[in-house]
Amino acid sequence: MENNTYQLTLAGKQKLEEELERRKTEDREKILEALKEARAQGDLSENADYDAARDDQARNEQRIREIENILKNVEIIESNGTDAKNLVAIGKTVTLKINDKDPEDYTIVGSLEADPFNKKISNESPVGRAVIGHKKGETVPGRTDAGKVINIKIVDVKVPN
Repeated sequence: MENNTYQLTLAGKQKLEEELERRKTEDREKILEALKEARAQGDLSENADYDAARDDQARNEQRIREIENILKNVEIIESNGTDAKNLVAIGKTVTLKINDKDPEDYTIVGSLEADPFNKKISNESPVGRAVIGHKKGETVPGRTDAGKVINIKIVDVKVPN
């Protein structure tokens, strides 16, 4: 496991802490119960339920270690600190007009928090990289993953409460 610094918003860190707590308590208990039930079925050498429970246990423990590593090496991104009010930065919500489409709101987050379906784009994504450091009112060029050039107008920049 690498010891990178992971950039997260405070909300993203809290979400990981909640997941870690759930995995250490509820998920472990469910997996242990499944293991007990599978053991009660008898011969473990050909017991698919036992194998599945062991696989679940291994995945859960791996994710616990991963989250603990992230939390140990987290850098909280402050979105209302020294950044200029109208400057795009991680943690801020921006209204972007891409090409001729209607403006939409996106929150710029670290790569671990990215969730495009919920309008959370990574600072490492093509659009995120293009707009970070620019100000409200600017139009910046960007590229899609396919390499197509797009124009991105920064309509508004909002600091979360």
